[in-house]
Amino acid sequence: MSAPPTPPPAPDPAEPLPVPIDAHLPRPRPRASVALLVLATLAVGYTLWAAQAVILPVLLAAFFALIGNPLIRLLRRLYVPRFLAALLVLCAGLAGTTALALQLVEPAAAWAEQAPREARKLGRQLQELTRPMHEANRLAEDMARAAAGDGNRKVEVVRTRVDDPYAALVRTPRLAVAVLAVALLTFFFMVYGENLQRNAIALLPGRAQKKFTVEILQSIEREVSRYVLTISVINAVVGLAYAGILVLLRFPVQEALLWGTAVMLLNYAPYVGPLIGMCLMLLVGFVGFDDTWHALLPAALYLLLHTIEGQLVTPIVLGRRMALSPLVLILALMLFGWLWGMIGLLLAVPLLVCVKLVLGQIEGMQGWGRLLE
Repeated sequence: MSAPPTPPPAPDPAEPLPVPIDAHLPRPRPRASVALLVLATLAVGYTLWAAQAVILPVLLAAFFALIGNPLIRLLRRLYVPRFLAALLVLCAGLAGTTALALQLVEPAAAWAEQAPREARKLGRQLQELTRPMHEANRLAEDMARAAAGDGNRKVEVVRTRVDDPYAALVRTPRLAVAVLAVALLTFFFMVYGENLQRNAIALLPGRAQKKFTVEILQSIEREVSRYVLTISVINAVVGLAYAGILVLLRFPVQEALLWGTAVMLLNYAPYVGPLIGMCLMLLVGFVGFDDTWHALLPAALYLLLHTIEGQLVTPIVLGRRMALSPLVLILALMLFGWLWGMIGLLLAVPLLVCVKLVLGQIEGMQGWGRLLE
């Protein structure tokens, strides 16, 4: 007979228990489900849309503070205190904006009064050009109606419009409060932005994390400030150049400044802004000139100026470091334009540049930053 198997020896309590091989390996982080990510994205988007009355003044103030920060740093090198430097920059910006607005009020009001009449006139001209197509279309509809045995039935649509005399009285103080809030927030961002940043960094636990965060924030702030100021200067030069072109085309000076300012603001939104500007300049040309070829001159010269700026000036001044993917740009313009309207179109590119710079500074996220290029 075979001997019974020997039982394994009992473990010695003095010896440490064996450690599994994968005990020291990091555990995989739980991943959120796709449905949860979609719901979170929808919640963030709805919050951005619903809270735009609070978010937009803060973002506009941060945008204007980024424009003014390089000028404040220049004044600080001349031993001007930060408070006084911010006050000088803000007062200069408000004075320039007020002077420009006073010049643009009269032509803008004239165009607001003249635009419906000129649009109807332009519509009649376009109707004359497309009359053969309309007649052919109507003939085809009559033949189809006769074949179906349907009689001519006319439907009259009556549109009513209610004019609220108190709408302007309610809108004006609200606009003044919004402008004052943006101006005050801009001043506080320029004066106390560094202190707020320093106090926020002090909350971090480790010294290495603090140093790394300071380097990232300083790099982003300088790069974005330089980018926003450079783009603003380029757009202002483009607007002044186009205003000078309109003056050479015998437009009044105030009206030329109006359209130059519109071109400057539209140039902040790549692709979409120039397209709107082309349509606007076509309308301006057809209103200002009777001859067709002369009417096309403002739009043609605007296209030439925008091509020179977009293909030569901006790439030479900014280089390829701030280059963004056209597809990503269009998607960002669609998203922010849908959320916040014209202000969203103005802020889409600076926000996208901020995201790209943040991704480029964080370890492991550089690939996402390159995805935006």
